[in-house]
Amino acid sequence: MEVKVGVSNRHVHLTREDFVYLFGDIYLDKKQDLSQSGEYASIYKVSLIGPKGEINNVRIVGPERSYTQVEVSKTDCYTLGIDAPVRESGNLLDATLITIANGDKKLTKSCCIIANRHIHINKEDRKRLNLIKPYYKVKTNGDKASILDKVYIKEGDNFNFELHLDTDDANANLLKTGDYVSIIDD
Repeated sequence: MEVKVGVSNRHVHLTREDFVYLFGDIYLDKKQDLSQSGEYASIYKVSLIGPKGEINNVRIVGPERSYTQVEVSKTDCYTLGIDAPVRESGNLLDATLITIANGDKKLTKSCCIIANRHIHINKEDRKRLNLIKPYYKVKTNGDKASILDKVYIKEGDNFNFELHLDTDDANANLLKTGDYVSIIDD
């Protein structure tokens, strides 16, 4: 069974309170829709500051959430001088301390993770495709073909069927958004 790839670069999800602190009492305006229904890249960007470095122009993804979360790759961790844990989105257990900055407005929170690779799917498609287990393997193709293990199924009411990888996983497998890979069950 094939699934389309979506490569997810570093980004930030903010609560309303944290967004207002960083940008003022304005709205999280949309730049463009993302592949998952209701998700969008906003026009706003922040800087991420760690003990050893900084990454600028990091996109805020909307809509606002009930928790603030920063998603980075392992390569970003080296730049920032942090050791973020691999977690499912929304699981901030032992998340790493990171500073989110907009000019002189700075917010420091334990909210930085490396998002685990996952397949977005809605309930109807999950049942139709018989993807009942919580984790699967994914086989990539091409010159650096490999098997990605522990790809979890992330079910949501309005999700579109798509594999999300961070830039490290995508680059290591020579994948880009729009490529297709195979879900395998062993």
